[in-house]
Amino acid sequence: MEQNDVKRFYYFHGEEIQRYLTRRLNCIQTAEDLTQETFFRLLNAQSTEELKNPRAYLYRIASNLVTDHFRRFKCRPQVVEMPLAETVPDETPSAERTLLAQDEVRCLERAIDELPRRQREILLLHKFEGLSYSVIADRLGLSKNTVMVHMARALTRCRNLLDQE
Repeated sequence: MEQNDVKRFYYFHGEEIQRYLTRRLNCIQTAEDLTQETFFRLLNAQSTEELKNPRAYLYRIASNLVTDHFRRFKCRPQVVEMPLAETVPDETPSAERTLLAQDEVRCLERAIDELPRRQREILLLHKFEGLSYSVIADRLGLSKNTVMVHMARALTRCRNLLDQE
């Protein structure tokens, strides 16, 4: 594996691997050392060209290092007090996940924009303003059943438009 690839993996997964190791080892310093060792082994791996899931491969390396660590020192993990911020997993989405979500939002906006005016109005009032069908019916001078039909058609049409994307 090339050094630039490993740097990129470290940039995207380094903190995640270190948090994983810290939880398993209950020792921040050892986790830092094994995080470096994980990426060093990735750099020196012989057959990484056929990796289907490089992130899973990193976790496998890290898990094996933890096992080796416990075998070498024949010890059990010790409970170490860590600041709360270091024990809470980071749930920030990855850059890739963020871009995918933004694309999905843009597709949904286009689908909503393509709805007929009445369907779009009812969908926005119900889904985004949280109004009930009865309140929407009163506001627009329609029957509740008519609002429900428009809503069902709007959802079906949005789903179909999103499936086409």
